[in-house]
Order: sequence, then structure tokens, then C-alpha cells
Amino acid sequence: MIHMEELYKSFGDKKVLRGLNLDVDKGETMAVIGQSGSGKSVLIKHMIGLVKPDSGKIIIDGVDICCLTLKEFYDIRRKFGLLFQAAALFDSLTVAENVSFGVERYRDHTPQEIRKIVTESLDLVGLRGIEDLMPHELSGGMKKRVGLARAIAYRPEIILYDEPSTGIDPIRADAINDLILRMQQELKVTSVVITHDMVSAYKVADRIAMLYNGEIIETGSPQNIQQSSNEIVQQFIHGHAEGPIKEW
Repeated sequence: MIHMEELYKSFGDKKVLRGLNLDVDKGETMAVIGQSGSGKSVLIKHMIGLVKPDSGKIIIDGVDICCLTLKEFYDIRRKFGLLFQAAALFDSLTVAENVSFGVERYRDHTPQEIRKIVTESLDLVGLRGIEDLMPHELSGGMKKRVGLARAIAYRPEIILYDEPSTGIDPIRADAINDLILRMQQELKVTSVVITHDMVSAYKVADRIAMLYNGEIIETGSPQNIQQSSNEIVQQFIHGHAEGPIKEW
């Protein structure tokens, strides 16, 4: 579903991606782990075409998105739903208006159909009867759920999760993990989860990829990653200060 080949990307003198290769199969959940500032969010931006690589290929469902017209790009972009790290709800819009934001732009629906889509999407993430609330009336966990409802409202084929457990307590984080699993099971979506939370990665991922120094240095099942002989992988997953990864 997603094929990234020999991606290079620099911002000025800073080299972020250095020949990155990654494949995500249709219907699987791939967790990408790595240090803060390692380029995980830049990787997501490449997947949805917000950033173009200096060189390399990005193939989404058989289409190389690096050389598309604007109209062709928007057609591919509709395959994606994105849950932002901080939910990124519009403060001036109600919950219903936030959830319907993408639907109104990507699909031609009547107001009644949109209301039904909003209700169904909120129901999928375990929220009912909050359509008329404002974002400031929601808890952090509820905001994440509303953000996910917005991401799935137009039924994308791929969902990207950018640090979904950041900023919420462990109980709410585990509820988000359960939702990621539910989205894969009920909607049959392909998922990419960007995280440094190993509890989350082990629970939701079919495979885990470790991003380090601009490259994917290892990919495998959660069990394979736990048993990896790579010192960098072991230091990261156990959170040890001492090892080949330096603090700064």
C-alpha cells in the first residue's frame, strides 16, 4: 500500500532522511519508532505529499506521488486520514463541524447525510451526543477521539497517527490504542503509527520499524523487535541513557 524507496531529504544543512526505505502492506498496522526529532513527523509529511523528497520514490497504492499534477495529488490525498499529535481541532467549530470538515470538501452530501456520517463516526470512537459541544468543553482524551472521528469520517483507506498517546494519561492512551485496533478490524484500513511509546507500539502494531539517523535500521514483528540484537534498537526500546544513542 505504501512504498518508500531511497528517500533523501535535507532542510538547509540538516540531513533528515538519508536513503530511507519502508514498505507498509495493505491492511496492516506499522508503528514507526524513534527518538524525538529523528524525522518521524517529516516521514508522515512525505507520505501525504506535504513535503517532497530531494530524491527517491513514494508510491501509494501503485501511484508515485512525487510526480503528480495538483488534481491527481488531491485524488490520492483522499485515501488518507490523519490524527494529529494534539488532535488539531478548530476551536471556533463545534464537534460536529470539526468531524464534517473533510467530508464537506471531499464528498457531495446533503446536510442530512453529513449529520448521519458525523453521528456514525463519533459512535465508532465511542462518543455519542456531543455533536454540539465546543473543543474547550472536551477532555484531552475526548479531543483525540474527535480528531480520529474526523480522520475516518470520509472513510479513508490509510490512517496516519502522529504520536497518538502523547499528552494523555496511560488509561486514556490505552483507550486510544484500542481504537487503533478497532479501526483496523472494522474499517480494514492500513495504519501507520508514529510513536516513541513502546507500550502502544507493542499493542497495536503488526510490524515495527525503527528510524535512526535518517534510515530505517530494523523492521519486524513486536516480538522480533524485542529480541533484536541491534544495540541501538535495544537501547531505545528499554529507554537506557547509556548506549550508542547519545542524549543530545
